[in-house]
Amino acid sequence: MTTGYGNTTRSRTGTNGLAVAGLVCGVVGVFVLNFILGPLALIFGGVGLRNANRGASGRGMALASVILGAFDIILFVVLLVVASNNGGLQWHVSG
Repeated sequence: MTTGYGNTTRSRTGTNGLAVAGLVCGVVGVFVLNFILGPLALIFGGVGLRNANRGASGRGMALASVILGAFDIILFVVLLVVASNNGGLQWHVSG
């Protein structure tokens, strides 16, 4: 037990938070809002990967979030091309 200021040591044993955030954004982005969550997964995954290379845990999650972020962006572009070739998106409300 320490009584003075600054005598405590804190060890980081948790996972890389940015890698987890990127992985969540990447997985959710496959299903909804891929044009927003894809770039976020790339950013969070890239920073998480940099932190993992400096000694933090979660390298696999960070790498997966970068891959899923790129997949989300590619999926958005493909869906945009398919929608533009089929006359765009149209909403039909029947009543």
